Amino acid sequence: MAYHTNKRKIINDPVYGFISIPGDLIYDIIQHPWVQRLRNIRQLGLTSFVYPGANHSRFQHCLGAMYLMDNALKTLRSKGIDISPLEEEAALITILLHDIGHGPFSHALENSIISCIRHEDLSLLLMERLNDEFEGKLSLAIEIFKGTYGRKFLHELISGQMDMDRLDYLRRDSFFTGVIEGSVGSDRIIRMLNVVNDSLVMDEKGIYSLEKFLIARRLMYWQVYMHKTVLSSESLLVKVLKRAREVSLQGVEIFATPALKFFLRNNIGPADLGPGGLFSPGIIASNFTRLDDSDILASAKYWVDSSDFILSDLSRRLLGRNLLSVELQNDPFPASRIGELTGMAAGYLKISVELAGYYVFSGTVSNRTYAPDSPEVMILLKNGSTADITEVSDMFEHRLLSERVTKYYLCYPKEIKKQ
Repeated sequence: MAYHTNKRKIINDPVYGFISIPGDLIYDIIQHPWVQRLRNIRQLGLTSFVYPGANHSRFQHCLGAMYLMDNALKTLRSKGIDISPLEEEAALITILLHDIGHGPFSHALENSIISCIRHEDLSLLLMERLNDEFEGKLSLAIEIFKGTYGRKFLHELISGQMDMDRLDYLRRDSFFTGVIEGSVGSDRIIRMLNVVNDSLVMDEKGIYSLEKFLIARRLMYWQVYMHKTVLSSESLLVKVLKRAREVSLQGVEIFATPALKFFLRNNIGPADLGPGGLFSPGIIASNFTRLDDSDILASAKYWVDSSDFILSDLSRRLLGRNLLSVELQNDPFPASRIGELTGMAAGYLKISVELAGYYVFSGTVSNRTYAPDSPEVMILLKNGSTADITEVSDMFEHRLLSERVTKYYLCYPKEIKKQ
């Protein structure tokens, strides 16, 4: 691709080394305030409460995923796959913007300030607004993001079993947490990529690297992403926001930044992303893109002094890392035990049983190593045929790969254990 060079900056990434920005348009997109906002959103939410080094941002992740996409496209071209300059640029833009719709603390608040709207839906909304601003130059990127473009493998590089998003976040999260079990050989995996019948496949000699990738993903989920202390801290954060919304909707004036106040006082749902909503998509985008982690933290500092006991106490616990105790097990917790702990919390905190639900609650977390609803991981055999990884790998059994592992957690105040 013929690029202008006046905006060809080089970024020194701690994971991959030097990353080049491949073109003027991509440079301009990176410089846009909506993308720069991702610098202030932690990739792993409150995981730094467990792994102190895990303070890397969504911005770093998006740049890393773009770097891997650049390498993947070069690899596929070297194997004879025809990819036009416009397709190349669009694929790089798509992966760069795939997480632009993340809210504060990433997944932790996905359903707290906005109801039933996935971050992918918000990413699409913001990409469409950016497309207007950039005079239609993101149209092809949006098609690839939605999976409506004619070349399926480009979408699979964005969202699939072995996409560039997963390759980067596993390696990056492993690097910053120090959990070496999550480290994956992204270079090796990318060099083994190929395309057959418009679908992404893996050359047979890359199967061992792919097996390690799937194992690393499973280990990272339970050791990092679903660590019980991470569950406790992020659940507490969600409860803080829930109480702030309830207090705000009751008409009580509480401190909040203007963007956060907009979402605390209004019920924003999927209908608002279309033309018939109470608020226009433009108003939602304008407020959402002003939100980052600092809005939540700054507000929580003031909520510590709130006249509402629940909001004040929950905020104090969060900021002081005085987290709730959490138990994790394979079976649901008995309702009798949850009820007993709720009564104990109500008595200890001198609040109603209903309000004690902010302190005692149960939920589930689940993970699948190999998601059957995503494109299958196909292996390109030496004889030219393809087969699913579950047919050719001697390490995995399909049921164990695709079966959803669910665990149940129970949170409650530490203090009531000492009574």
